[in-house]
Amino acid sequence: QVQLVESGGGLVQAGGSLRLSCAASGRTFSSYAMGWFRQGPGQGREFVAAISWTGKSTYYADSVKGRFTISRDNAKSTVYLQMNSLKPEDTAVYYCAADAASSNLRLGVVDSWGQGTQVTVSS
Repeated sequence: QVQLVESGGGLVQAGGSLRLSCAASGRTFSSYAMGWFRQGPGQGREFVAAISWTGKSTYYADSVKGRFTISRDNAKSTVYLQMNSLKPEDTAVYYCAADAASSNLRLGVVDSWGQGTQVTVSS
């Protein structure tokens, strides 16, 4: 497994932006597909975005497509989630995730989870 630590969450007004970071340690970061999930108040954990180990392929939930961008820097063992045009319904704890395949992440199959970072969007 790989160890994951998220950062960058906080409070932002609707329409604003935040960038989440997830630093990885342990196993070889570049061999993992990476993803972001979120869990809103009283809701289940849902897929947000994923990126292949090469960074060449990205996938998004329909609810964030066009507003969020996932990227990775294998030299820094870090994956990012740039969130623009934030809405109150984006309020959630955001979790970083790793697995051998991005197809697994899209199905919610995850090898390693981070501890989560809170994002709150005020109206």
